[in-house]
Amino acid sequence: MATHALDPAYERISVEEFLDMDFGDARTELEDGVIYMMAGGSEQHARISGNIFAFLRVRLRGTGCRPYNSDFALQTADFTARMPDVSIYCGNPSAPENARKKLLGDPRVVFEVLSPSTAMKDQRVKLEEYKALAGTTEIVLVDPDAERVRRVHWTPDGVWHDGWLPEGSDLHLPSLDLTIPHDEIFARD
Repeated sequence: MATHALDPAYERISVEEFLDMDFGDARTELEDGVIYMMAGGSEQHARISGNIFAFLRVRLRGTGCRPYNSDFALQTADFTARMPDVSIYCGNPSAPENARKKLLGDPRVVFEVLSPSTAMKDQRVKLEEYKALAGTTEIVLVDPDAERVRRVHWTPDGVWHDGWLPEGSDLHLPSLDLTIPHDEIFARD
């Protein structure tokens, strides 16, 4: 996790305080108690994350798992909250008792669509944060420019495996027993 040199008078914001703030339509994340504004995404970024979300929403209906888009926060540390492009929670997350919750624990799967301004942070800082979550078993990084997918997954032998799928390959998510076709991820219509 990143450490920031802060003015000694600055008090770090907790995740709970951050989630109670209203930023309007602005996109923000909390890192080590510091609020960061995030630039709006490109058409390409929005299209790909939308494609993934739409595909998963239909395929996961009735399974007890549900995808959420980047409007829903994920706490990765005491003072850090991320807004992944898509995250999948299981165990009936949309049950009535969860309706007002702003955090649901650890997602089973996390997706980040890379952009030129965030790719390094997504693949280094955020990836390590996501891997440290006890309930997360798969992390997917999508490169829109190369139309490639990197899958990082926890295996029963207790090891994280990490690799780019061959060009044009469909994405299999064993933890959900689901495959997302390559053409669905990168669809332009």
